[in-house]
Amino acid sequence: MAKIVFLDEYSLGDMDLSPIKNLGEYVGYERTSKEQVLERCQDAEVVICNKTVLRGETLRALPNLRFVAIAATGMNNVDLDVAAELGIGVKNVAGYSTSSVAEATMTFALSLLKNTEYFDNYFKSGAYAATEDIFHFGRPVRQLRGSRWGVIGMGAIGREVARLASAFGCEVAYTSTSGAARKEDYPQMPLEELLAWADVVSIHCPLTPTTRGLIGEKELAMMKPTSIIINVARGGIIDEEALANALNNKTIAGAGLDVFSREPLHSSPLYALEDNYTLVAAPHTAWAADAARTVLIQRIAENISEYLNQR
Repeated sequence: MAKIVFLDEYSLGDMDLSPIKNLGEYVGYERTSKEQVLERCQDAEVVICNKTVLRGETLRALPNLRFVAIAATGMNNVDLDVAAELGIGVKNVAGYSTSSVAEATMTFALSLLKNTEYFDNYFKSGAYAATEDIFHFGRPVRQLRGSRWGVIGMGAIGREVARLASAFGCEVAYTSTSGAARKEDYPQMPLEELLAWADVVSIHCPLTPTTRGLIGEKELAMMKPTSIIINVARGGIIDEEALANALNNKTIAGAGLDVFSREPLHSSPLYALEDNYTLVAAPHTAWAADAARTVLIQRIAENISEYLNQR
C-alpha cells in the first residue's frame, strides 16, 4: 500500500479528505515548514502539496517519492526540471475553480459599484436608525448595465467573467497578455486602449516575467477616474504601491483584490488608504467555494489513482 503524505491540509479548509485518505497509507499535516519537508516525506511514495515548496535538493533526497499531486493549479512550488530528471510524476488540477473565481470577480465589482460595505456599515452603526430620512446618499450607487468591462487574460476564467458581464448588460472587450490570437466572442484591444476604454477592468492572466508589474503607475493613469480594477489572478501583476497612490489621488475610483505580492500581506500602503471604501479585499479566497474545493479533492484523488493504477 502506497504511503501518501499531505504536507499542508489547512490549504483546503475543513473539507472531507476521505477520497484521498482511502487510497493508501495516509499521513496528513496541517502545515509543514521548509525545515520539516524532508523528514515528513522520507518514506512517502506520493506527496500532496498546495503551497509547500519541494526544491530540487529535497526531491533528490527522497528515493521513494514517485508522484507529487499538487492541490492547486499553479505548479511553481515544485522543481519540475529535477522531478522530470528523476522520473517523479507531477500533476496539478486545472479548471476546478473557474465558476468560483468568476463569481468572486462579479462580487468585487458589484460591491464597489454599489458601495455595499459603506451602506452596510451605515445601517449597522445605528446611523440609519438615528435619522428621519428614508434614503441616504452618502456614496455613489452605480450599475453594471451599460458599462464597459475589460478582461485582461481570456482564459477559462476570463471567458466566464466575460460571459457573466455580458449577462449583466456590459459591453466586453479583452486583451491577451500572451499575444495569442484566438477567435473569441469579444473584440481584442491593446492593453493601453483597453484601460482607457473600460469602466471595469478585471485581471485573469498568469504571473509571468511579461505580466509581473503589468499594471503600474503609468497604466493606472490611463484609466478613467470613475473606473475600478479587480485582480483575482496573482498579486505581482499590480504594483500595490502605485495602486494605493492611484486610490488616494482618485486616479481611479476603486479596486478589488483577492491576491497580493506577498501572502499573507504583513505590511502595505493598502492598509493606510485615505478612503478605505475604495478598496474591497479578501485573503485569497476567490477560488475557495465549497463546491470548488470538493471538485479539487476529487481530482487530486483521481490523479493519485491514475498514478497508482499505472505504476
